[in-house]
Amino acid sequence: MSLRFVSVAADVSRETPGILGGARLGSGPLEDAWTWPMQAIPAPLLASPAETVEEYWLAAGQLRSGETDSLRWQRNDEVLFGVITLNEADFSEAAKVEGKTALQLASQTAYTHIFELIDREGLPKLWRIWNYLADINQEVGEASGLERYRQFNIGRQDAFLASQRCATGNVPAACAIGLRSGPLSIAFLAGANAPVPVENPRQVSAYHYPATYGPRSPTFSRGALVYPAGQEILFISGTASIVGHQTVHPADPQRQCRETMENIAAVVREANRLCRSTPFAVPDMHYRVYVRRAQDLDAIRQSLLPLIGEVPVIYVEADICRADLLLEIEAMASHPLEEGS
Repeated sequence: MSLRFVSVAADVSRETPGILGGARLGSGPLEDAWTWPMQAIPAPLLASPAETVEEYWLAAGQLRSGETDSLRWQRNDEVLFGVITLNEADFSEAAKVEGKTALQLASQTAYTHIFELIDREGLPKLWRIWNYLADINQEVGEASGLERYRQFNIGRQDAFLASQRCATGNVPAACAIGLRSGPLSIAFLAGANAPVPVENPRQVSAYHYPATYGPRSPTFSRGALVYPAGQEILFISGTASIVGHQTVHPADPQRQCRETMENIAAVVREANRLCRSTPFAVPDMHYRVYVRRAQDLDAIRQSLLPLIGEVPVIYVEADICRADLLLEIEAMASHPLEEGS
C-alpha cells in the first residue's frame, strides 16, 4: 500500500523512513523538533496508560517538504499532508477593519493558504481535514451571540468559494473539534484525484443544514473514499447523535453513542455501495472518540464495545460542535485495490 496509518503510544524516531506527517494527541510535554508536519492536539487522553499517542501516515517513494505561511507540508508523487497553525490574536485588527471576527478571518486565511499550496503542488483535491479550535461552543469575541463554530464555518466557506471550489456535494471528509485553549490548527490530506463523497441517508447533508445552525452551513461530507495507488481508503467524518439535522438523545451518553454508531454503520453501508475493493465493516476500522465529559467515558465504552469489539480506540476529552452533543466518533479503514479495479 502506498499510504499506511500507524498509531503508537511513544515518540517515533526522526530516522523512521517514510513518515509523511501525523498528529500528537495528549497533554504531555511537546516535542519541538519534528522533521515532518505534525498536528499537536493538547487534549487529555481517556482510558489510556500513556500521556500521549502519536499517529502517523507512512508514504512510499521519495518525500519532499516545505514550509510557508505558517503551513508545514510534506508530499510524495501522489499525496500531500500538511498542518497550518494560526493564532487568532494575529487577526484581530484586520478582522475589525473587514467587519469579521478574528476566528472567521483566521479560518478563511488558513483555508486560503491550504488551497494555494495544493494548487501550486498539483495535488488540488482535499481528501480529509482535521480542524481544532478553542472554545468551539462559546459566544465570545467580536460577534456577540454568534457561536465560535459558526464563525469558523463562515470563514471556511468563504475560502472555498473564493478559490472557486464547491461548498456542497464533492467536498472532503472532516471534523471540527473544540479544545480548552490554543490556536486554530488544521491538518489535511490532499491528492490529485477528487474523493468520492459518501453521505448518510439517515441525515441531512451537513452542507444543506437549515439556517438555524448558522449563517453558513458546514463544508464537509459524511465520509469519503480516496484512492492512493493500489489502495482504497474510507474516511468517516466526525459523526454524532444527529438524525435528519437534529440532535437526538440529549443528556444521554449511552443512547447518543448507539445513535452515533447507527450513523457510522449507515455511512459504511453507503460506502460499500460505491467502493471498488472488498466491503468495509464497522468492527474493522480505526476509531477516535471525542468525549465532552470525562465522567461519561464508562457509559460510552460500555455502549461501544458490543458494536465494534476489541479494536483499538483512542478516547480524547474534547468539546463537540454542538453544545448538546456529548460525543463524536470518527473512523477510517484501508483496503488493497486490485489492479484495474
